[in-house]
Amino acid sequence: MRALLQRVSEAQVRVDGAVIGQCGPGLMVLVCAMQGDTEAQVEKLAAKVAKCRIFHDENGKMNKSVADIGGSALVISQFTLAADTRSGNRPGFSSAAAPEDGKRLYELFTQKLGEVVPVQTGEFGADMKVSLTNDGPVTIWMDV
Repeated sequence: MRALLQRVSEAQVRVDGAVIGQCGPGLMVLVCAMQGDTEAQVEKLAAKVAKCRIFHDENGKMNKSVADIGGSALVISQFTLAADTRSGNRPGFSSAAAPEDGKRLYELFTQKLGEVVPVQTGEFGADMKVSLTNDGPVTIWMDV
């Protein structure tokens, strides 16, 4: 499983013009299930995201997690994180999990992360419009 974390002061996702998910200070997390991913890998990634210390402490050092600051997360499924750009000009996505597996693993990820911090989500497979205010900016790539 692959995730792209962005530290945000706010983020929201819209589907058909309606806001369906949002978060205040915390994380916007784009996630992609890859072929062969297991539930154990999903749980490991959710734990890593929850514990990732990218928020400032009282000394201005990145030493706190989203849970430590009382933050929340907006989790968006994004199969394009599986893009293979090694040849040609059109990315390939064959390493992404099949949609039914991707949805199941995405939902497990949001459930596990939601056990640690408040989580809102996008809509799996929908045409989503995501807006956010990066804080820093701080962007972290994670694979498990």
